[in-house]
Amino acid sequence: MEKLRPRDDLYRYEGERSRKLGVRLRYRLFTPGYRFTYYFRKASASRTIFGKLIYYPLFHLAKFRTGIQIPIGTNIGKGMKIAHFGTIVVNPGARIGYNFNIAQGCLVGNAQGKKAGVPTIGNNVFMGANSIIIGGVAIGDNCLIAPGAFVNFDMPDNSIAIGNPAKLIRKESSPTAKYIVFPAPGTKI
Repeated sequence: MEKLRPRDDLYRYEGERSRKLGVRLRYRLFTPGYRFTYYFRKASASRTIFGKLIYYPLFHLAKFRTGIQIPIGTNIGKGMKIAHFGTIVVNPGARIGYNFNIAQGCLVGNAQGKKAGVPTIGNNVFMGANSIIIGGVAIGDNCLIAPGAFVNFDMPDNSIAIGNPAKLIRKESSPTAKYIVFPAPGTKI
């Protein structure tokens, strides 16, 4: 399994500039979405008591300050980008691919009944503000969940979900390509 590093997530914000010390410090200190991601990755990777004593409290402080609820150990591939922080909730059982964009007010949650379970989300997926993916559904690669959309059905690759309840629009090429300006190193759009 590939090691998930915070610098791969930071790359999504600035590209090659993210290697500069000033940029790394600025994002870690002044960008709440990235700060949460940084401590999420560090706490999830902590295997020693020393690491847990340092990163778990910092992670919980970042969680409290931002309103983001993504539990430690949630399976999210490299290149996660939280564009705007606030009231983001992701179920710990969700499986999410690389280059995942998520905005404020989003929910990735479980459901009971006909579509019981938690979502599996592919690579290069963009979730707009206040969008919801719920239930045991599969979201393909290069999918765009429009702001305010409610998705409780499977989505094929290269598609858009828009509206509440969502309507599916299929595309020939990736509708998320313009939203993923700097894909994480070693990934493709």
